[in-house]
Amino acid sequence: MHRTVVGVLLALTIGSSAALAEDMKLPPLQRQPTPQAVIDEHLDALNKCDWKRLMAQYPDDYQLNLPDGVVVKGRQKAAELFAGFVKPHDQGGLCGMKFTPEQTFVVGETLNIQWKAEADFLAEPYRGSDAYETHDGLMVAMVSTFKGSDLKVKTAASSTRQ
Repeated sequence: MHRTVVGVLLALTIGSSAALAEDMKLPPLQRQPTPQAVIDEHLDALNKCDWKRLMAQYPDDYQLNLPDGVVVKGRQKAAELFAGFVKPHDQGGLCGMKFTPEQTFVVGETLNIQWKAEADFLAEPYRGSDAYETHDGLMVAMVSTFKGSDLKVKTAASSTRQ
């Protein structure tokens, strides 16, 4: 399953993601006062590539559902996944990508957000949608349309022309 998850996120290398996660001790949980505050913290931490702030939101029973039936269960597996995600782009990660909400629809403690992601290394913005399930000030589950293999990354030739 690790290889499938990593493939979804631009074929991040499982070895380096797991090694980075092992080097980084999981931080204590940090509860937020409202569901919107949980999402605001998540997006800000993601945009700043702050692994510790991301992981401070996910309880042990966290679950992330990704396209193609990929499921990431538990805080430790999420830590491994996001350790690769927050790495610099030149090291196989997606640090530098900025996620901006474009539309939000709230149902109870679930925030359904359509977003746009932009980065210097992308040839065009990438749009997706997530359902963030919060409870008791934490992010307990997420359903995401994010699929790293769908990102249109600039090639060396297109970067030199700009």
